[in-house]
Amino acid sequence: MSVPEPTAGVAVKPTPMNGGYAWAVLVMLTAAYTVSFIDRQVLNLLIDPIKMDLGATDTQMSLLQGLAFIIAYIAFIPIFGRLADTRNRRNLVVFGVVTWSAFTILCGFSTNLETLFFGRAGVGAAEAALGPAAWSIISDYFTKEKLPRAMSVFLMGPYLGGGLALIFGGLVIGSATVLSQTVPALSNFSAWQLTFIFVGAPGIVLGLAMLIMREPPRQAAAGAALDDRQFSLGEAAAFIWQRRAFYLRFFAAMALVTVVLYALPAWMPSVLIRNYGANAASVGLVFGALVLLMGSLGVLSGPVVGALIRKRGHKSSVIICVVIAALALVPITAMIPFAPNYATIMAVAAAATFFYSFPQAMSASALQVATPNRMRGVVTSIYTFILSGFGLGVAPTLVALLTDFVFRDPAHVNQSLAIVCAVSAALAAWLGWGALPHFRKALEAEEAETARLAAEQASA
Repeated sequence: MSVPEPTAGVAVKPTPMNGGYAWAVLVMLTAAYTVSFIDRQVLNLLIDPIKMDLGATDTQMSLLQGLAFIIAYIAFIPIFGRLADTRNRRNLVVFGVVTWSAFTILCGFSTNLETLFFGRAGVGAAEAALGPAAWSIISDYFTKEKLPRAMSVFLMGPYLGGGLALIFGGLVIGSATVLSQTVPALSNFSAWQLTFIFVGAPGIVLGLAMLIMREPPRQAAAGAALDDRQFSLGEAAAFIWQRRAFYLRFFAAMALVTVVLYALPAWMPSVLIRNYGANAASVGLVFGALVLLMGSLGVLSGPVVGALIRKRGHKSSVIICVVIAALALVPITAMIPFAPNYATIMAVAAAATFFYSFPQAMSASALQVATPNRMRGVVTSIYTFILSGFGLGVAPTLVALLTDFVFRDPAHVNQSLAIVCAVSAALAAWLGWGALPHFRKALEAEEAETARLAAEQASA
């Protein structure tokens, strides 16, 4: 699908910000983000069934979870980030949704690890189109004051998607025998293959339906007149490097929180199956509902707590939310190996899911508000590059390596998961605390630049 150039010299009909259409667009983008995480994370429930069919190890499965996806994601996200700054963002979203859904279906036709690896890579490459384009679109449909709430709705996608992936996967696994007997064409497919096929198909319909969405005119950051200059990749990199005291600490802190975000959903189903005797179908339904509920509650709570902190005079509320979440995750995730029964481990998982989702919306909206419009796609792509690369690319494999080569026992996956998550959360809290004064300086610098640009354009 081609992505057309913006039409030069043609006035774009303004769309009211914060209005009903803006919220309708937000719902469509959130649906796309939800589908992306369904397709991305449904593999988490299928680890043990695929291992049995294809004779894989935990480490090999972790490479399917992380490396296969993230190599392609990393390769393509700078390209899509640049296109989001210079091309039609709606078309980028449509292209991404249709393409990753097709690759998810392809995973269902895989009969070996190599084909499954290729399918996962295709999902990763196509999903790189969504983040930069969607974040930029949302920033042009909502004002600075409404942006954190809009972002919190959009960022429910990972938790809705992660939960629905487990729930839907559990339902398909539980009914696989009936499906095979009822539909002869499906009789040669295993339960995990059917899960990929049924999960991927709705995304193609959704992607095509999103063609009704309108591309919004680009708005200025922080209420200033729009600086429509085309920033080069070098200028974007220089902008981040100039404020590296904040950006590097902030990116690293959020990347470490994201390690927990990816490691826990990736391996908690295996913990429940191996250590507590649960079956895949029930894990999908129960743990999926937990992720959906607690993840959504966490991401919606972040802006509320952030607003309360700001009312007390703290402009750096976004960083404070990161520190609060990271500090809470340290003791919570450290408890994973010590949970005495199924109810307790589910309570631990619920608390961890709430806190790793808690800072996501505030951090996302802060980047959009603090970044010039024509640089948002690139900065967002760098941010998601770091978070996804470190979180999805590293987290599942770290847990698997500890399980396979340190503990040498699949039953010790609970200990591996606790070590990776608790250490990552502790480091995130330390880096987040160190970023606080630098964030205040970066915010003051951006406010001064916004005021200068507004004054220049007013005088002109």
